[in-house]
Amino acid sequence: MNTTTIVTELGLDPADERHAEFAAGLRTGLSQVEERLQEVLRSPGYPDLTEAATHLVRAGGKRLRPLMALAGAAFGDGRDDAISAAVLVELVHVATLYHDDVMDEAPMRHRVKSANSLWGNKKAVLIGDYVLACAARVGAGLGDYALRQQAETFGRLVRGQFLETTGPFEDCGRHAPHEHHLQVMADKSASLIAMAGRLGAQVAGAHERIVETLGQYGELIGVAFQISDDVLDISASTADLGKSAGTDLREGIVTLPMLHALDDHGPDAARLREIVGHGPVPDPGLRREALDLLRESAGVERALAEAHGYAAKARDLALGLPDRPARALLVGLSAFVVDRGE
Repeated sequence: MNTTTIVTELGLDPADERHAEFAAGLRTGLSQVEERLQEVLRSPGYPDLTEAATHLVRAGGKRLRPLMALAGAAFGDGRDDAISAAVLVELVHVATLYHDDVMDEAPMRHRVKSANSLWGNKKAVLIGDYVLACAARVGAGLGDYALRQQAETFGRLVRGQFLETTGPFEDCGRHAPHEHHLQVMADKSASLIAMAGRLGAQVAGAHERIVETLGQYGELIGVAFQISDDVLDISASTADLGKSAGTDLREGIVTLPMLHALDDHGPDAARLREIVGHGPVPDPGLRREALDLLRESAGVERALAEAHGYAAKARDLALGLPDRPARALLVGLSAFVVDRGE
């Protein structure tokens, strides 16, 4: 998340002195987070492990979770612990990327070769485990609340991955396909964003009501963000994504726009069901055909409408927070996460 994005796209007004000061503080904080990430992941005497563990950090990323932690801290006294909170949530996120790429057999991540492509699946899993160990060390320095949040969130992340692997059509005894996918998104994506806002506010001494509001905001914005990602996997190019387009199709992951498209009637929906009805779509030609069918369907539009609904609820929660520049940022973020997919 670069400086221009923070100031011009996330609701901050550079002409407002308070907003400009807050944006400058965010830039400084995010820079400190980058330095701490490198420092925490360093394994003295083991340069190969250090290189592998910092591979995805050095590749960059949106840094949405650290941004949420720093924004949450702005509703308290802004203590330096907020940097550690931001580092913690990003480490957990990065660890899940190493594991996700192994499960997805993804060749790219953040426009660079994935760890599994460079070092193989076994080492990539171990690197992800090492990053989680580093996150636990940071969490231990933040006290019991941070450790509980980390444990609960990690449990939800694993549950979300398990449910995604199970698939919506095997889970119909508990959830309808649409509900199944919303649960996957809440656990696998939204839980960590909610933890970021909640933990940032808690370590900075914010009122308990604000801590919980930020957690609820994160849950909503996280689902909106993931729906937008699902849409981008269909509509964006590989160059724009920084990873292979159509990854969800290749791995047999049923997403919200796909579910909406499959609900349609007619020859296109029937053909799409033929292609995706047997799980993963490894054939590049069939995958291109499925992507074309999805792009021409109403599934993308319907999914984006749901994303806007979640983002609007998040915006309403943000407007109930104290009038500080961080509130303007959260309001702007609620629009930004869905605009990405359009």
